[in-house]
Amino acid sequence: MSSPTTVTVRYWAAAKEAAGLAEEQVEAGTLADALAEARSRHGDRPRFEQVLGLCSVLIDGDPVGGRDPATVRLAEGARIELLPPFAGG
Repeated sequence: MSSPTTVTVRYWAAAKEAAGLAEEQVEAGTLADALAEARSRHGDRPRFEQVLGLCSVLIDGDPVGGRDPATVRLAEGARIELLPPFAGG
């Protein structure tokens, strides 16, 4: 288990709307911990879980892809970007 560090979670487009804010800081050791904390904080917002499930995730600009969030360790000050699919072309 990783020790928690302070990281920033940034929400974009529909994720920002669903969370009701653009970014926040959470204490988390892994990406799974950070996502669980975000779910806990925004569980009262009906669309949040749905939008979160569609998001691509970047950590410090690098895509997480299909990696298991529980295995993605976070460094102090990491920036997690949650990007939902964008409409248009």
